[in-house]
Amino acid sequence: MVQKTTLSNGIRIVTEQIPFVHSVSMGIWVNVGSRDESEPERGITHFIEHMLFKGTERRSALDIAKELDAVGGFANAFTSKENVCFHAKVLDTHLPLVVDVLTDIFLHSTFAPDEMDRERQVILQEISMIEDSPEDLVHILFQEEFWKNHPLANPIYGTPETVQALDRGMAMDYMVRQFRPGKIVVAAAGNLEHDAFVELLAPALNNLNHSGSPAPRHSPVLHPHRQVVTKDLEQVHLCLGFPGCSHSDPGRFSCHVLNVVLGNSMSSRLFQEVREKRGLAYSVYSFVNSHEDTGLMGVYAAVAPSQVEETLRVIQDQMARIAAESITEAELSAAKEYLKGSMYLNAESTDSRMNRLAKNEIVFGRHISFREVEKQIDGVTTEDVRRWFEGAYRPEVIAVTLLGPVSEDVLDRCFPAVPTAAATESSR
Repeated sequence: MVQKTTLSNGIRIVTEQIPFVHSVSMGIWVNVGSRDESEPERGITHFIEHMLFKGTERRSALDIAKELDAVGGFANAFTSKENVCFHAKVLDTHLPLVVDVLTDIFLHSTFAPDEMDRERQVILQEISMIEDSPEDLVHILFQEEFWKNHPLANPIYGTPETVQALDRGMAMDYMVRQFRPGKIVVAAAGNLEHDAFVELLAPALNNLNHSGSPAPRHSPVLHPHRQVVTKDLEQVHLCLGFPGCSHSDPGRFSCHVLNVVLGNSMSSRLFQEVREKRGLAYSVYSFVNSHEDTGLMGVYAAVAPSQVEETLRVIQDQMARIAAESITEAELSAAKEYLKGSMYLNAESTDSRMNRLAKNEIVFGRHISFREVEKQIDGVTTEDVRRWFEGAYRPEVIAVTLLGPVSEDVLDRCFPAVPTAAATESSR
């Protein structure tokens, strides 16, 4: 059973009682992410995410870790382009403890300067680690160009320069301005009672009265591009894409069905054509990145330098076939079962259910049942998929980024419509 309570200051509390489990997953979500940062603030949401575990007025960082370890629980956090979440999972008998810990770090973290300096070095190492991971890096490079001149282009973790410049005053000001009650959702799923959970939370959260006026979000203009970033690697990592679906796009179910057929399963067209039939890549997949007001659908592959051009042509050929013929009824039926199966299998995790509660509340302002989603998936037709793809995909404006030992000539031959933007390893 799903229940919702809105506190007097606007904070929303959403729970799902699952009486047959022994755990509770709880998360404090704020509808704020890297797209809400100004240029000098790049990476600040992610920095705050780290700092909230580094000590409060009542607890040191070690105290926080010890209290949860002592009951077999765990806590973590993540930052995305549009949200930051602080979450934990414990046995149901320890719910009062996890509520106390999470509300304490959320409301009373001290942001001690020495802790900030130490964590700054950790984040700089995290940035270096991502730079050394070509699969992660090519996605970041691609999005920097695809969302160019918009905050969605910015890496979630910021840049070394902005991270070095962040200080306690900037963090506290950002939280007062952005962590407003109306943007906060507390979600919990597991063996708990809603009213008792609200009673645990209300004394602490009712006192939050941040009333800042953050800048409103604005939608990006998409930038088709042909980008080559030369880097000394064993493989060439490629990423290409085109407009996708937003979180609430009426065509999102068609988009996700297409994603399964194109490259998001082992039986997909790209996995079979690129890997199984031709042996061009070990890793190849399609993906959908959705945001509040826009989205991206793309394809990733890592291939030998000599096979880049063939791989790109195979990918283009598969998308051209979908544009001309849509997908088959057999593919449609299999994709629907894949999506529904994934949804129900994830539903067996209290973490997944907690995430789903929060995301539905943030995006739609209400609970959306599994049956409702299943009905929407079942309603998709091959014509719906064809029509959605026709509106999203145009070969002449597809965006492409290549990372590795590759020349611009490959893109000039495969994608002649848009000039290539080249970058060297030294520019990174």
